[in-house]
Amino acid sequence: MCAEGVSCNGGAPETAYLGVETRLLEGDLVSFQVAMNGDRDDPAAPQGVADYADCAAAQYALIRGFGFARHLRTNVTFEQGVWRGDAAYTISSALPGGLKAIDAEVIVSNCKENGIPTV
Repeated sequence: MCAEGVSCNGGAPETAYLGVETRLLEGDLVSFQVAMNGDRDDPAAPQGVADYADCAAAQYALIRGFGFARHLRTNVTFEQGVWRGDAAYTISSALPGGLKAIDAEVIVSNCKENGIPTV
């Protein structure tokens, strides 16, 4: 029998999403603190953390009655087997300007297809 967080084939643990903390900072500015387990040497982990934050932001926008979010920044760190992301977004009802606009319905659908939890 395999231990929790360890694959039976001896490989790295499977990704476990450890939760999202949402903070309304001001008006339409929202911060998401996300965490997931992983291997320090996994080159895909930082992008996985960013994707997890995008999923949380997209679902949050929909819950609040908005259709869009704009990614402002994501800081990713690794400590004691846990990848953490500190991400900030603005949410809006109209497509925001900028290079990192997120269509909330599309992103939430993609997250579900890829097994990434939302808020």
